[in-house]
Amino acid sequence: MRLTTPRIPPVEPEDWTEEQLEALGMDIKALQASIGSPDKIFNIIKTLIRYPALFKAWLGFANHVLFNSSLEPRDREIVILRIGWLCQSGYEFGQHIVIGRDAGLNDGEIKAIAVGADAHNWSEAEQVLIKATDELHADAFISDASFAELQKHFDEQQILDIVFAVGQYNMVSMALNTTGVQLDEGFPEYKSFVES
Repeated sequence: MRLTTPRIPPVEPEDWTEEQLEALGMDIKALQASIGSPDKIFNIIKTLIRYPALFKAWLGFANHVLFNSSLEPRDREIVILRIGWLCQSGYEFGQHIVIGRDAGLNDGEIKAIAVGADAHNWSEAEQVLIKATDELHADAFISDASFAELQKHFDEQQILDIVFAVGQYNMVSMALNTTGVQLDEGFPEYKSFVES
């Protein structure tokens, strides 16, 4: 984690205003059920809900990228973990260690995210996912060579979902790093995990 305490503290659900509850678009129990946690609301939500209008605008896009993308969950998680690593977002990477496991990544593969496309773990399609993520992060552009490789493995919608997943999680990583959102209980610290 870049910061050990939040710059913008989370607000507990029992203290949410009507405007914050409305921005959520569901009741708290429905939110807990949707994330598979009957007694928890993640720190990212408790922090970003402080700005209800922004939270509401962002939530639909974030839900598409995470839950409704045309990418296979494993491919989506490779992209998200890689951009989280590149942004050194401890919160993002830590959350997606758990989500990545649920999507079929093993711990060795998750650790190989830090190595990149040259790690021996990846298929050709997975290598180009990582290369494209790296290029978008470095230059806001996928090279002709990488784009041609993507087209061998992914259709147009999937390529757009790759670009928007990188953009979404780059943006969220900036917000998490800058505001100091702290890891939720039970989620691994990303550098310790990768180095273990």
